[in-house]
Amino acid sequence: MIKKFINRESASITSAAFIIGVMTLAAKFLGVLKNSILANNFPTNDIDIYLAAFRIPDFIFNIIVLGALSAGFIPVFAKLIAEDKKEEAFKAANNILNILFIVLSGVTIISMILAPWIIDLIVPGFDAEKKQKTVELTRIMFLSPIFMLLSSITGGILQSYKRFLVYSLSPIVYNLGIIFGAIVLAKNYGLAGLAWGVPIGAFLQFIIQFPSVKMLGFKYKMFVNTKSEEVRTIIKIMIPRIFTMIISQINPFVVTIIASTLAAGSITAFTYANDLQSFPLGIFAISFAVACFPTLSEFSDKHHRERFTEVLLSTTKQILYFIIPLSIFLIVFRAQAVRVIYGHGYFDWTSTVATIDALYIFCISLFAQSLVPLFSRAFWALHDSKTPFYAAFFSAIMNIILALWLSPKFELNGLVGAFTLSSILNATILFILLNKKYLSAVPRNFYIAIVQISFSAIIAGLIGYKTLYAVEPYLNTRTFFGIGIQGALSGTAMLFVYFAWGWIFQIEEFNQFKNSFRRKIFKTKIKTTEIIVEE
Repeated sequence: MIKKFINRESASITSAAFIIGVMTLAAKFLGVLKNSILANNFPTNDIDIYLAAFRIPDFIFNIIVLGALSAGFIPVFAKLIAEDKKEEAFKAANNILNILFIVLSGVTIISMILAPWIIDLIVPGFDAEKKQKTVELTRIMFLSPIFMLLSSITGGILQSYKRFLVYSLSPIVYNLGIIFGAIVLAKNYGLAGLAWGVPIGAFLQFIIQFPSVKMLGFKYKMFVNTKSEEVRTIIKIMIPRIFTMIISQINPFVVTIIASTLAAGSITAFTYANDLQSFPLGIFAISFAVACFPTLSEFSDKHHRERFTEVLLSTTKQILYFIIPLSIFLIVFRAQAVRVIYGHGYFDWTSTVATIDALYIFCISLFAQSLVPLFSRAFWALHDSKTPFYAAFFSAIMNIILALWLSPKFELNGLVGAFTLSSILNATILFILLNKKYLSAVPRNFYIAIVQISFSAIIAGLIGYKTLYAVEPYLNTRTFFGIGIQGALSGTAMLFVYFAWGWIFQIEEFNQFKNSFRRKIFKTKIKTTEIIVEE
């Protein structure tokens, strides 16, 4: 019974996104809890070191593994499964796993040797002692990309089979591993114990997915065939994607380099604000993008171009239906959120204010950040990974230029502003090119729906803002409890107004979410025109 529930195939994009979203909510909650534990137990200088040490292992994983699997592996594997070529599909999975393992191992060993010189480049503002500590943590974290590779392969298989529940559990156990390092290992080993939590979390992320993949029929085989047609197709798609990932990873490096020369704690403030604003990104934007990717891949040929357009536009509206009000929510309640989550322990008032200001600027581009993963996957489904690369490259160049121009004047806020402007530019370019090259006619009601969503979110935001100050005289907002209650009451009022608006005016995206919620929670059978995955 439990096995059947865990390995059940998702019936629709919204249903799949609902599962991923709920699990991502739990993972994001643990991520925020992790940051809160760090803020309470470690000085911001130590957290700067820890976060800087993440850069190189994370960069290598994103370039070598994520670049190959996100763009190339899933479309090829999903197509083989759809064509009932299960044996060929698992053979391709083993082949690409072994090839990437060899490449990743070689790059990791070389990077561990060169770590002192690389750290000199990415944190030029650190003193000698901080650089040495960063090198030590980096070498520990280099164990994580290997486990992340295994996790990504198993996760790609589960996504292709639309087994999203087990796949979406993996970030939860990853964060649990890091929390274990922060609470248990750090007591005896300090920052090194904190760093060991990263490979532990990566291992747990793989091990929780493997039984489900094995039940689907996967068996590991040790062989390498670089002449395989599937591998060649994956490599052809992944090469532009790798360059895209390199470009996208420039942003964190630029932030780290420049922030290391600013006031102490700037890296931490940037990261904490980014983590808070990415909370809704993981729950809604990434969930919907991941859920609809297999479907977009199925409708990628020219004969299904209208269906492809319908799936993409419907998913776009569903993402914006949640992201736009949550952007306003975070803008209105940014002070309450930062103070409740981080405003204690070693996290002083200066760091709190810096994080609040950065969060406000981040939220302006939240809608754009939420659409980039979806639009990119639309191109990948069409086996076009070059266009997202060009868009990302141009946006990254603009980010660097803006960061160098704005940070001397506005310091940390200049860095965040550069990120915000480049994110909006990236999403705009992707949609224009997607519409021009691949989509059938975009109906007028698509734009009307977005205006309606935005208007209802603004009205709800104003109600939340008014409620915020209406309840303030009755609460002691200088205490953790008072500020938490103020935010909770005002936030509830805002969300109630927003969803009530959707119910009264029968907004399509509200009805889709409501129906999916009823099916999942109450097992209700509902007649709906929602896009179904198994067509």
